[in-house]
Amino acid sequence: MTIKYNKLETVASVATTFFITNATFTTTAQAKTVTKTLELWHVGAVVSYDEVKTFGIGNCFTQHNIDNALFKRIYGKSFKHNCTIKRTELRYLHLLHYTIDGRIKLGEMICHKDVADDLISIFRQLFDAKYPIERMKLIDDYNADDVTSMNHNNTTCFNYRVVAGSKKLSSHSMGKAVDINPLYNPYVKRRADGSYKISPETGRKYANRSRNFKYKIDKDDLAYRLFTKHGFRWGGNYRSLKDYQHFEKY
Repeated sequence: MTIKYNKLETVASVATTFFITNATFTTTAQAKTVTKTLELWHVGAVVSYDEVKTFGIGNCFTQHNIDNALFKRIYGKSFKHNCTIKRTELRYLHLLHYTIDGRIKLGEMICHKDVADDLISIFRQLFDAKYPIERMKLIDDYNADDVTSMNHNNTTCFNYRVVAGSKKLSSHSMGKAVDINPLYNPYVKRRADGSYKISPETGRKYANRSRNFKYKIDKDDLAYRLFTKHGFRWGGNYRSLKDYQHFEKY
């Protein structure tokens, strides 16, 4: 017996098969692209929580030695020619962070090996709490210029430099200080004439800590609680000046 198929049914069946196959192919291709993004760690890329879970959240909070490619990227910038910190003392961190609008971004940071575990723990807990961090990339992308990085509200750590206005090396030079959302948490110092030095200058309106605004760090803030729990000092507690973005550990 010969079975006859309705032409419309046959066309519909073929079309359905095509769309299902095409959709499956597209989904698979997208999944491979996301996996590649996470494997190669494309800093600043946006990924979904499901994609992070599939890749493994633990695989998104890791520390690595400074390889040759990365050293080439930082040498002469954050790692100055006269840098006294050994390359082997530093670690490169992969970190995730939420933006204020709820997106998940891939971040990076270089720190001293002595605080690497602390920072991975802190930033993992900040991520779990969906704590907003606008940007987290190496300061080398701003030619290691601290003001430019702060103006972009970039969260960063290692940069071999002196404390502004002095000859003393900053804790950032050792990779043991982190600046969080610096535009909204500026450095504030009263001058002898009563005026105030604000850094970055673009963050002057955020020097008034009686106001409420996004990214503000105070003693009720989760970042403050986590960093101090891990033995870091907060610049907002300094007496002679205030450095609200700054956490450091000796």
